[in-house]
Amino acid sequence: MSRLAQTEGLNEIQRDILTTVRDFVDKEILPVATELEHRDEYPSQIVEGLKELGVFGLMIPEEYGGLGESLLTYALCVEEIARGWMSVSGIINTHFIVAYMLKQHGTQEQKDYFLPKMAAGEIRGAFSMSEPALGSDVSSITSKGVRDGDDFLLTGQKMWLTNGGTSSLVAVLCRTDEGLSPEEAAAKPHRSMTTFLVEKEPGFGDVRPGLTIPGKIDKMGYKGVDTTELIMDGLRVPADRVLGGATGRGFYQMMDGVEVGRVNVAARGCGVAQRAFELGVSYAQQRHTFGKPIAQHQAIQFKLAEMGTKVEAAHAMMVNAARKKDSGQRNDLEAGMAKYLASEYCKEVVEDAFRIHGGYGFSKEYEIERLYREAPMLLIGEGTAEIQKMIIGRRLLEEYHFQG
Repeated sequence: MSRLAQTEGLNEIQRDILTTVRDFVDKEILPVATELEHRDEYPSQIVEGLKELGVFGLMIPEEYGGLGESLLTYALCVEEIARGWMSVSGIINTHFIVAYMLKQHGTQEQKDYFLPKMAAGEIRGAFSMSEPALGSDVSSITSKGVRDGDDFLLTGQKMWLTNGGTSSLVAVLCRTDEGLSPEEAAAKPHRSMTTFLVEKEPGFGDVRPGLTIPGKIDKMGYKGVDTTELIMDGLRVPADRVLGGATGRGFYQMMDGVEVGRVNVAARGCGVAQRAFELGVSYAQQRHTFGKPIAQHQAIQFKLAEMGTKVEAAHAMMVNAARKKDSGQRNDLEAGMAKYLASEYCKEVVEDAFRIHGGYGFSKEYEIERLYREAPMLLIGEGTAEIQKMIIGRRLLEEYHFQG
């Protein structure tokens, strides 16, 4: 076990879970990750192994067949999985966010129907807010849900849908405007949004009447996991598949999910940074120049010192954000700080490990090349670094309001 990124105060069950996940990562993910990533191949065998371990039900309550674990336990597992291959942690993250939203906001019928199947990995989740012209401005979504008797008809185009092809349940944010005048809808756009639980067949193309998943988006990194568009054209969804049973609550439901998702992204940044540090410190002790290992050169020691410090700091902030949420307290400030710091430090640690490898870092034969392409996704996933700084700044002004 590494000296860095240790977590004090874990109970025996948490330690056993983390040991099991780390062993799985070392034996089942790390040996094949780079090869699968270069082929952009979905890691079916790895996913099946994680299903058997119960990872898909880690935070789902025990009464629904899950393990009922904390956000901290989940985040630490994600950290371990991302250390092996970040794409695998992405497959789990979107599933987890939908399960969390159902647990927190779903009707009893929705929980009873979906959560046991999600805990077993039989239903795998994805969630969809973004649109092609949207960026970070969620309040400007144009996808619409119009009531038609006991159903809603959904129309619009969604973008950047992780697990878009392999998922069988998608939480989709649309505008409904029910019970609001045009003036109210324009003045308070957040009140006009609704989350719909859309069931579909896994795959690409026309996956159900009115719903098309065109295909995988070709990406620089974050390969293996399928990232897609989602096109709705008169997609009929029953009213009992409105999350929570009432329209107009979608924005707040999605933001609650994204808040824990930001802890997840911070955990991913920690995991990738840890792996980059491991690769850098190992290579530095094997590679010789001027008659000695490059680790004995002061310039390399300075890099390793900075890298190790960043790994430790990011991990501490991620753990703090998870524990804050677990305690029932508001954690948007801590989650924003953790996501911002971990993603920025991850990029820097990966780049330093890349530099330590010299020319070999540019070769696809070395694992650091994969990490170098994966790290940038964390700078934009679950809200860009700039959005995190806006959230952090506003919350700090709330906390330190000037009493003149």
